[in-house]
Amino acid sequence: PTQSQRARLALRLRAPVQAFIQTEAAAGFILVAAAVAALIWANTPWDGAYRDLWQAKVNLETGLFTVREDLGHLVNDGLMAIFFFVIGLEIKRELLFGQLASRRRAALPVAAAVGGMAVPALIYAAWTVGGDGAHGWGIPMATDIAFALGVLALVGRRAPFALKVFVLALAVVDDLGAIAVIAVFYTGELSLTAALTALGILAVILGARQAGLRRIDVYVLLGALFWLAVLKSGVHATVAGVVLAFLTPARAGADVETFENEAEGLLQRLRETQASEEEDEQTVLHQFEATLRRSESPLERLERHLHPWAVFVIVPIFALANAGLDLGGGAIPDAAGSAVTAGVVFGLLLGKPLGILLFSWLAVRSGLAVLPEGVAWRQLAGAGMVAGIGFTVSLFVTSLAFESAALQEQAKMGVFAASLVAGLAGYALLRWGGNRAAPTPG
Repeated sequence: PTQSQRARLALRLRAPVQAFIQTEAAAGFILVAAAVAALIWANTPWDGAYRDLWQAKVNLETGLFTVREDLGHLVNDGLMAIFFFVIGLEIKRELLFGQLASRRRAALPVAAAVGGMAVPALIYAAWTVGGDGAHGWGIPMATDIAFALGVLALVGRRAPFALKVFVLALAVVDDLGAIAVIAVFYTGELSLTAALTALGILAVILGARQAGLRRIDVYVLLGALFWLAVLKSGVHATVAGVVLAFLTPARAGADVETFENEAEGLLQRLRETQASEEEDEQTVLHQFEATLRRSESPLERLERHLHPWAVFVIVPIFALANAGLDLGGGAIPDAAGSAVTAGVVFGLLLGKPLGILLFSWLAVRSGLAVLPEGVAWRQLAGAGMVAGIGFTVSLFVTSLAFESAALQEQAKMGVFAASLVAGLAGYALLRWGGNRAAPTPG
């Protein structure tokens, strides 16, 4: 490809990353508002209405399955499946075209993410070994993308774009690890009939894709049935969202050069139509729309349309349903003496930055990776602390790890405390200690 073609390709690949980061950063503030609203609501005289709302029963009936869930579980099992579908789209895009597509570029965020998952899990396990809360070791492994990028946005220019891309790539690998942990370790008792039904529906989806079927309504119906079958199988339903995301085509029907040529011809026809009125203007416009659609892959189109809904609607609803901690009746003293709370706090506040920095240093020291251009170790330390904000996925794993309401409350208290401190400490490190230039790689 020519230099101009390479420049257009680089711009096209960078634009979705910039849009994703900006949307996530803005969504962090909405998420804070939803969490604070839930916390206030659950500690007012109207706290009973809060509990009653999320415990209200909802019935869903299809020809294959009947689902009876309370509203809170439906949010966690249903709406969060859409959230994880969007996360799956982002993971696939990063693996194919982004920071994780090149082994050299992927080495640092992958190493950092592995350390940022392993060390917090080990610290939590050390605090809770042999206790009732031992099963919650997956809680401090997660990083909340929206909150983390929101803090980086507040830091401004002291957090270079390369650092934001690093945190995004780290969080993507982190999410992939969280999905694997949920699928393997937080799955209920399996139903063979429902699992086989899910595989059958998946085979139909693969067959339709192979046959070239492009009807979005058909895939929405099949995807909904697949989600229901996975839900009834015992595997957590959010895994269905990730599987469907990985099946979404990532290649456009036409490359940039083809689109430019076709668009130029259609624009010329449109000018001639407006001048002579021999051809229907709407026909040309519809052809232009079809050409534009073919230039964008289904993955890009779905992510562009669904990502704002996921972060501005679904995640705040999830926070509203799950962040309502009752701080009265000795809840805070109980959490202060809880091994679960301590494990979560130290896992996120100590384990995350320590694991990220240690594994990043090992990757750079061994020659497997280099620091991103313009990023210093102090900035990486700040990013590691920001990654200790584990809000959304940590709360989600909490709901899967414990049936006991008391253990859930203690874990949530730890997530709240650690995320708040990690956000403030990460901001301080980046704002006042992260402005030194990085050494030149190599």
